[in-house]
Amino acid sequence: MKVLFIGRFQPFHKGHLRVIQTILKDFDQVIIGIGSSQYSHTFDNPFSGEERKEMIDLSLKEVEIENYEIVMIPDIHNPPKWVDHVTGIISDFEFVVTNNDFTEELFRKKGFKTIRTKLFQKTNYSGRKIRELIAKGKNWEEFVPKKVTIIIKKINGVKRIKELFEE
Repeated sequence: MKVLFIGRFQPFHKGHLRVIQTILKDFDQVIIGIGSSQYSHTFDNPFSGEERKEMIDLSLKEVEIENYEIVMIPDIHNPPKWVDHVTGIISDFEFVVTNNDFTEELFRKKGFKTIRTKLFQKTNYSGRKIRELIAKGKNWEEFVPKKVTIIIKKINGVKRIKELFEE
């Protein structure tokens, strides 16, 4: 069975990784949908879809996870049509894993089974918090996989985030 896990992954962090490791105990494959994939270099979406894909791909390969697929899901800013938009891009999944109330509600209204992950509530993992730590020059690296740290530094992501927080 396949499961869909949608997020913006700004950046991909250890909480996301733990969710994927946990759900793969019960599913054959995880489809990772990179939401708002068309956005980058903004306050809420500092990393491009391709940068996020690389973060996810290298992080999963580092822990020897191979049964995944990464798919870009551009935002259409139309909640009533969003699930149809997603299923037009990805159609072969049975469940949706989310920690977002709105996402869960939208998929349930369309008849999908959802799985609520509590892993984020038990930890301090949050893309917004990590971006804040980066902007303030505080320790952020402990919250992301090593490969994500390397990518963020390689693309000068620390400077990018600091500049976005100054605007």
